[in-house]
Amino acid sequence: MKFVINRAGIREELDIKKIREKLIKACENLEVNMVELESHIDAIYQEGITTKKIQEALITQAVSMTSFEESDWTYVAGRLLMMETEREVFHKRGFSYGEFLRTVRELVDKNIYDKRLGEYSDEEIDELGRYISPERDMLYDYAGANMLVNRYLIKYLGNTYELPQEVFMCIAMLLAINEKDRVSIAKRFYDALSLKKVSLATPILANLRIPRGNLSSCFITAVDDNIESIFYNIDTIAKISKNGGGVGVNISRIRAKNSMVNGYYNASGGVVPWVRIINDTAVAVNQQGRRAGAVTIALDTWHLDIEKFLELQTENGDQRTKAYDIYPQVVVSDLFMRKVENDELWTLVDPYEVRMKYGVELCELYGVEFEKMYFKLEDDENLTLKKVIRARELFKEIMKVQIETGMPYIFFKDSANRMNHNQHMGMIGNGNLCMESFSNFSPSKNYKEEAIDETGIRKVDLGIVHTCNLVSMNLAEISREELEEITSIAVRILDNTIDLTQTPILESDRHNSLYRTIGVGTMGLADYMAREFMIYEDSLDEIDKLYEEIALYTLKASALLAKDRGAYSYFKDSMWDKGIFFQKDRAWYEQNSDFAEKWSEVFDLVAQYGLRNGELSAVAPNTSTSLLMGATASVNPTFSRFFIEKNQKGAVPRVVKYLKDRAWFYPEFKNVDSKVYVKMMSRIGKWTTQGVSMELLFDLNKNIKAKDIFETFLTAWKEGCKSVYYIRTIQKNTNITKDKEECESCSG
Repeated sequence: MKFVINRAGIREELDIKKIREKLIKACENLEVNMVELESHIDAIYQEGITTKKIQEALITQAVSMTSFEESDWTYVAGRLLMMETEREVFHKRGFSYGEFLRTVRELVDKNIYDKRLGEYSDEEIDELGRYISPERDMLYDYAGANMLVNRYLIKYLGNTYELPQEVFMCIAMLLAINEKDRVSIAKRFYDALSLKKVSLATPILANLRIPRGNLSSCFITAVDDNIESIFYNIDTIAKISKNGGGVGVNISRIRAKNSMVNGYYNASGGVVPWVRIINDTAVAVNQQGRRAGAVTIALDTWHLDIEKFLELQTENGDQRTKAYDIYPQVVVSDLFMRKVENDELWTLVDPYEVRMKYGVELCELYGVEFEKMYFKLEDDENLTLKKVIRARELFKEIMKVQIETGMPYIFFKDSANRMNHNQHMGMIGNGNLCMESFSNFSPSKNYKEEAIDETGIRKVDLGIVHTCNLVSMNLAEISREELEEITSIAVRILDNTIDLTQTPILESDRHNSLYRTIGVGTMGLADYMAREFMIYEDSLDEIDKLYEEIALYTLKASALLAKDRGAYSYFKDSMWDKGIFFQKDRAWYEQNSDFAEKWSEVFDLVAQYGLRNGELSAVAPNTSTSLLMGATASVNPTFSRFFIEKNQKGAVPRVVKYLKDRAWFYPEFKNVDSKVYVKMMSRIGKWTTQGVSMELLFDLNKNIKAKDIFETFLTAWKEGCKSVYYIRTIQKNTNITKDKEECESCSG
């Protein structure tokens, strides 16, 4: 007879029968030999061992048995972890699945859950509780279960205090709380979330059911060229970081080094000192204690400080001019890229001097207007601060720094603004932290202080901070037949999210109110292609059609919401209002699209009702939540079909979904021709209202030359890509990918 110690510290007989029942459930319908795992119980057992330790040992054993040939063991480990989590929660709070009403009422009373959940009646909660399917806990592999349990389940007094399906139902309830038929809609949302068809961005998944949680992922602000604006934006960055958002900051308005200050020449320190303050702010104001704040800082390539900006993270040079904790981004124009291609001269100028002499804010121009102004500056021999360099040499320096550090990101400003459906109300200055989300934004201005008795009052004319909420549809789990339904759910989830969140700053609330920007993205494209036996290099046209169809369904869903709820404030005179969708008019779709009839319906709906959302789609990197969903990240090829990720907490198998019967339809990223990949991203990007987190990977073991990297960037620009995210390199004689830690905010 064998004995274990239970949670109460009482010695009791080891129940082999219960353990076997769990093993049977964990191995059900999987290609594994349960006897192999069961045989390890005797080896694990020692007198006085706890039941928890036995469960943990079985999970560890299942993980260690996972291999390329027997990948289903990772699902066994995931299921065992979910069952152990349910047991733990039962022992800590005294009840498990089947008492959802008690869960909601008790967690609201303890201030663990948002009190708005209490607006549902007992009858509604009981009905939704009966709809919960605990069996859906069994859908997760070990990587997904481990992430869900350890990162997203709420802890109370140090213990896990909720169950996975309760998480999805509570989120669904809040998302549906303002719906007329909220119980029915909550069920639709729950199914999409719990069946892993829709993945929520980290702020929504982590924060929606807790009190006062920020739900927005992406923010972009602009700094004006005065001390008030600079420190106002430092405060803005701190507030966003405190609430877990990723920040983009445009600093192209700030005067260059040696520019005039208060009538004195050579007085300005340029952009670098301010970048360092932003860097230190990101470190000091961490994201709710989880990690340092995440900020990308953008500068246009015509700015006189661009060369110093590129040295922010290199190892050489004065360490007092470095900023290692921010993510640099360069903003490039078509004109600059043409000069790079033709190896022509490029002129760097000081924005302050341009502003004083010509009354123009150069960073607010793009396209033809920018080129007209640039040529004036190029010809102006009387500019005090001006430097002429070779455009190609500057671009070579950008590439050199990218290979060394993975950055700067690149934002193709003209491509983004040509596709801007709201150019009647402003312009897009740069990308967000993950380079997939952007829309119009502008700095706050006219800072004033006054005193009324003993009260000091500060006033400012509010600008607009780009704000976006994100989800990703999981193509690994969605059939083509249900694509319209899932797209409609994704749009509805995000539109509802806007009404549920209060963002950290007023300019962000203003953007939400005026534009109602949402970003429906996708993950699991590599899984989708493997499932459909699609060869990557031969599938450009098929993927083009897939994303055209997704674009069509997002527009239709937003138009139908506008019918019920009204169009976004700036719809009138937008490209949408003019009947120009993705730079194409109705006649183009009638003559060229395979979905001409469906497009005709959408044009009619938009003409009649408008659109609820000014921006609709953005393809995020999904590096963390794709693990949760058991899918490949974003729209990228997989980095590896199978590998074991080792960290301080142990080993985690990483397995693509269709490894067993479609392994060779998963080309690994390092083996995909970079130009073909860029063309694939451009096909996706042309149907995306915002952008795509396009990463580039170069295997330095393959005799990659600078010319190859250069031509890849030229291809990206010519194909109309709007941005380039990380540059990853596989270092020579290793399989190590060099990059920085990534943002979770956009990882939807």
